Amino acid sequence: MASELVIEASGLERSFGDVHAVRGVDLSVRAGEIYGFLGPNGAGKSTVVKMLITLLAPSGGSARVLGHDIVAEADRIRLRIGTALQDASLDEKQSGREILRTQGELYGLTKPEIETRIGELSALIEVDAIDRWIGTYSGGMRRRLDLAASLMHNPDMLFLDEPTTGLDPTSRTKVWDEVRALNEQFGTTIFLTTQYLEEADELADRVGIISAGKIVAEGTPDDLKRSIGADVITVRTDDPEAAASALGALDVVDKVERGPRALLVSVTDGAAAVAPVAVALDAAGVQVAELTLRTPTLDDVFLEMTGERIEVKE
Repeated sequence: MASELVIEASGLERSFGDVHAVRGVDLSVRAGEIYGFLGPNGAGKSTVVKMLITLLAPSGGSARVLGHDIVAEADRIRLRIGTALQDASLDEKQSGREILRTQGELYGLTKPEIETRIGELSALIEVDAIDRWIGTYSGGMRRRLDLAASLMHNPDMLFLDEPTTGLDPTSRTKVWDEVRALNEQFGTTIFLTTQYLEEADELADRVGIISAGKIVAEGTPDDLKRSIGADVITVRTDDPEAAASALGALDVVDKVERGPRALLVSVTDGAAAVAPVAVALDAAGVQVAELTLRTPTLDDVFLEMTGERIEVKE
């Protein structure tokens, strides 16, 4: 992977009146990687993206994208990046082909170049749908068209702001496949914001976790999960209070937390801890519906860093 930095941000801030949406973000993204920007709604992800793509001026700090300052050289950046934003709107009375042609014209492509690019990108949309009105498209098709439009001018870098929010699992998987293909086949650098833990884990080479406008952790998904140093035993029971009481005193247990559907028991050595946990629950008379051991997830990392779990809100 290339080591050239295509994003360099230092102390980036953005306020809206008394609301401090972004509070001193430092970022570095290398050419050719998929960088996942993970956090819940309201964490500041989209605000950071809008500053990097020059739609919002920062209130403080600085950043360079593809070697250009986001304030002084905004026009140069816009010519070299592609963007697919969460709030993108498409004219429902236009066809997919018309949308792509318009995008090509906006970037100064010639008619032959436009037709060539449409041919190359048409598979993203579905060939039989490219001449239909946008109003007939499903949510997944609209997102893929938006992705295709962002690629019409062969950008050096692609910004995707929550590209799969609201999509069904099948459509989400199709978008993931396209993102992977862009990166693996063409080496496109991708900055991906997401609130989906699985999406960041599945796609990103590195992940930055943002909470309340600050980056609280950064690294590869595996490194981040290893950093909290704990396996997790999931306990499903109808009496979580008694289970928590029985397990809280065990030496092998680091922490017991009430999850939305089960107790989450953090342990240093999961394989060695399963038996003592099961024995303690049995001795306390706790009826267990399910007891499973798993390795940490990015949600566990977020909990460790912020004291909260990411709640996805469509």
